[in-house]
Amino acid sequence: MTTVSAYPGEPRVASSVFDAGAEHEQVVFCSDPASGLRAIIAIFSTALGPALGGTRFHPYPDESSALADALALSRAMAYKAACAGLDLGGGKAVIIGDPAKDSSEALLRAYGRFVASLGGRYITACDVGTYVEDMDVVAREARWVAGRSPAHGGSGDSGVLTAYGVFEGMRASAARVWGSPTLAGRTVAVSGVGKVGARLVGHLIEDGASVLATDVNPAALARLRTLHPTVEIVDDPDELIGAAADVYSPCALGGALTEETVGRLRAKVVCGGANNQLAHSGVDKLLADAGILYAPDFVVNAGGLIQVADEIEGYRADRAKASAARIFRTTRNVFELAEAEGQTPGAAAVTLAERRMTGIGRLRRILLP
Repeated sequence: MTTVSAYPGEPRVASSVFDAGAEHEQVVFCSDPASGLRAIIAIFSTALGPALGGTRFHPYPDESSALADALALSRAMAYKAACAGLDLGGGKAVIIGDPAKDSSEALLRAYGRFVASLGGRYITACDVGTYVEDMDVVAREARWVAGRSPAHGGSGDSGVLTAYGVFEGMRASAARVWGSPTLAGRTVAVSGVGKVGARLVGHLIEDGASVLATDVNPAALARLRTLHPTVEIVDDPDELIGAAADVYSPCALGGALTEETVGRLRAKVVCGGANNQLAHSGVDKLLADAGILYAPDFVVNAGGLIQVADEIEGYRADRAKASAARIFRTTRNVFELAEAEGQTPGAAAVTLAERRMTGIGRLRRILLP
């Protein structure tokens, strides 16, 4: 039995692997015993174009957890690309293991050959546990790789525009709640200050916000203290949830928002960079009922996808940043649609994505290599 996160949608227990991935076009299980590679590539949809999504390298407790993550993340990528107006579908890959101990050239190149075997239906990039240097290695075996280093024509770390897009989504949220698109004078609680969260903190401080921050990684907190000494560090991530803040910003792994979390939040806005922040779709309604505005994660964190997607045409930083700036307008459109149709913001974002996937996607359905 496999537990599948169905966000957007209800969690369910799948009776088989085929049932778990029933909504997906393709799920590929990759194994190379010589290098230790165990990976899963999930393609949710290619209706709008090739499925672009990062590779997550993580020590999952079991294969079922890895599969559930790949399925949920690939679906979110499809909605993310659709809401961002990109001609791309949604896919995601996970490599099972500890990147600090298990990553190697042999493993990454073996993974690259599996990516190549899909003939362009899936384009990979960085995610948690993988870096631009890793993508350069993967690209030695496959040409369908984005998020590469500038030395190889890539855009570098996609956390740059991910953080910028979250900031733009937060500005749109501030305009909705407080009437002005700025965080000046507000307190923002940022949970997770890695590649995205630390950059987001920089944007917030520049805009005049006060920042509370936490991370399970002491080294990440030490780096943040050096960069931004005015930030107030909260040692316990659990304590940050109930902190006196105007905005709560989850920027670590998913599932941070649960029934218990919502009951403790004092913030009026939830807007962060993490993927799949809701433990299940019902949390979206709990937030709305509590008077907390939720900026859907796959809308506001699309900046990284926009950044690596720009590499397909030959990366131009100014063009990519201009595209990421439109996240402000998209977030505002989601809130307006939610109000007009009596939906929660999460449901409205799904509606926006599915309307585009259905309207434009009917032209090509399943992409062939």
